[in-house]
Amino acid sequence: MLRNALGKAFRFLGYTVQYGCIAHCAFEYLGGIVVCSGPSMEPTIQNSDIVFSENLSRHFYCIRKGDIVIVKSPNDPKSNICKRVIGLEGDKVCTSNPSDFLKSHSYVPKGHVWLEGDNLRNSTDSRYYGPVPYGLIRGRIWLKIWPLNDFGFLRASPNGHRFLDD
Repeated sequence: MLRNALGKAFRFLGYTVQYGCIAHCAFEYLGGIVVCSGPSMEPTIQNSDIVFSENLSRHFYCIRKGDIVIVKSPNDPKSNICKRVIGLEGDKVCTSNPSDFLKSHSYVPKGHVWLEGDNLRNSTDSRYYGPVPYGLIRGRIWLKIWPLNDFGFLRASPNGHRFLDD
């Protein structure tokens, strides 16, 4: 009887470890559901919107300008942030705020991206903390799931004029 109970317990433990590994790989490499908070990506993503983030793009270096990404915060590694990619390594970006009279520009260093929120007046982004290492990217937001009346692919940046092609 004890042998039977131990056998069932070990089988249960084995299945738990197996399914745990499968779940970890799915969330790490395929993607997952993310609840966004804060005003920095308005009007594209509102506070409490639910989105799907896919993680394959970051592994295959397929992140492009205009993509919205989930990134480990450069200021607080325990939290994630949601921002739009404005520049990739080697790109010339506008580093000043929209309200600044004189515009300043810089180049994104190798292995980094330049991130900005769509709500430029209420976003802490690369204009504040500088270029972000590519390795901090966790995934690319691909689809808005909730609210249902806004279900679908994400729209283009309202700040498309900030993308420089120099």
